[in-house]
Amino acid sequence: MENTLGLEIIEVVEQAAIASAKWMGKGEKNTADQVAVEAMRERMNKIYMRGRIVIGEGERDDAP
Repeated sequence: MENTLGLEIIEVVEQAAIASAKWMGKGEKNTADQVAVEAMRERMNKIYMRGRIVIGEGERDDAP
């Protein structure tokens, strides 16, 4: 498990980037953010690990 966890996290980021790429430059920031989060959640749910994932953007921007 530990040997591949880092690679699986990289795949999470890749999937988010791929999902949101088609919305870049179209003035659809919230849509791009939403599809990225959905892709991340879908991929993270396939990772076998024991732990808790805590994410958030904080108050930096007005993401949904």
